[in-house]
Amino acid sequence: MDNCVFKSILALSLLALVNSSRAGDNESVESIPDTPQLPDVDAPSDAAINEAMQRGIEFLLRDQNANGSWGSATRTKSLNIYAPIPGAHHAFRTATTSLCISALLETGSDRDDVTASLDRAEAWLLANLPDLKRATGDAIYNVWGHAYSIQALVRMRERHADDSEMIEQIDELIRLQFDRLTRYESVDGGWGYYDFRYQAQRPTSSSISFVNGTVLVAFAEAKAAGIEPPARIVRRAIAATKRQQKNDFSYLYGEYLNTRPMRGINRPGGSLGRTQCCNLALRSWGDDKITDDVVKSWLVRLYVRNGWLDIGRKRPVPHEAWFQVAGYFYYYGHYYAALSLEQLPASEQPPFQQMLAKLMLDRQEKNGSWWDYPLYDYHDAYGTAFALMTLQRCLPQQ
Repeated sequence: MDNCVFKSILALSLLALVNSSRAGDNESVESIPDTPQLPDVDAPSDAAINEAMQRGIEFLLRDQNANGSWGSATRTKSLNIYAPIPGAHHAFRTATTSLCISALLETGSDRDDVTASLDRAEAWLLANLPDLKRATGDAIYNVWGHAYSIQALVRMRERHADDSEMIEQIDELIRLQFDRLTRYESVDGGWGYYDFRYQAQRPTSSSISFVNGTVLVAFAEAKAAGIEPPARIVRRAIAATKRQQKNDFSYLYGEYLNTRPMRGINRPGGSLGRTQCCNLALRSWGDDKITDDVVKSWLVRLYVRNGWLDIGRKRPVPHEAWFQVAGYFYYYGHYYAALSLEQLPASEQPPFQQMLAKLMLDRQEKNGSWWDYPLYDYHDAYGTAFALMTLQRCLPQQ
C-alpha cells in the first residue's frame, strides 16, 4: 500500500472520529445499578448452539492453510490497514493461528480430522513463534501474537499433559513471550500497537486499554497454569489500565485520549467492545472493585445496546461508525464477555449465556464462519475462533 492510500485511510478515519464524536453527546455517564434488569431473550436451544459450533469447526478445517496456519495477506482491497511486510502479516497469522488452536482445543472435539488439524497447527506455531517480532518501528502488531499465543500454549499444555518434553518446550515458549512483551512494553506501561511518536528501541507507543487487557488476561491464564509472568510488567500494565478507567467502568481507547474523556470513542457506547476485556483483566489480577454487579451490568449493556457495535460490523474503514466503533471489536468484545460471565456463580450464568448465544447464532454466515472486519484473509478465521469460544461458554457447565 503506497503512502497516498495510507494517508487517505487516516484522513477518512479522522473524519469519522470527528463526526461520530457528536453521537456521544446524547449518552451521559451512568452509574452501575446494583441489580441490572435482564432483557427478554428468545434463547436458542443447546442443540442449536452445538449445530452452529459444528458448522464453525467445519469452516476452520476447510480454511486452514496447508502448512497448518490460518490466514494470509491475500484478498486485498482498496482500503487496507497499514501492514508493513512481512512482519505485520507474521503477527496477524500468528495471532489468528493461536486463536484457532484455542478454539479447536476448547470445543473438545476428538474427531480424527480435528486432531490432525491441531497437530499441524501446533507444529506451525512451535516452529514460527520464536521468530515473531515487531514489523517496523511504528507497527507493533506482534503484541497480539504474543498474547494469543500464550493462551494457545496454555491450552496445549493440557492436551500434552503426559508429554514432559512437549510441556518443557511449551513452557519455554511462554516465557519467551513474557520476554518479548517486556521488550515491547511501552515506556508508559502496558502496550500499544502503533508507535507514531519516536519509534525508539523501547516503544514510545501510547498505552492502549484493551491491548493491556488482552495481555493481562493471557498473563493470568499463564499464572493459573503455574508460569508466573514478570511482576513489574504486570503492575505497570494494571496501573496503565486503571488510569484509563472511568467512573462507570468504561475505558478510554488509549491513554493519549486522557484529556478527551467525553469524546465518542471514550463514551460507554464507544467502549462497549473493550470494557469486558479491561474489567476481566483487572478482576483477574485482584481488583475487587470489579464486582459481580459490574460484570452483570456490562453484560446486559452489551446485549441491549448491541446496535452500537453491530453498526460498525463489516465496515471497511476503522472507526467510521457511531461512537467511533471499529468492526474488529465485535467478536473480540463478545469473547471477553463470555470469559467475564465465567466469573459469576454458575447458577447466575444462564440469562447471560442466552444473550450471547442469541447474538452469535443470529450472525453466523452461510459458510459457517463469523467475521466482523475485512482484514486481508485473517478475519473469518479469527472471527470464527472468537465466536466458537464464546458459544462454548454459553453451554451448560459440565
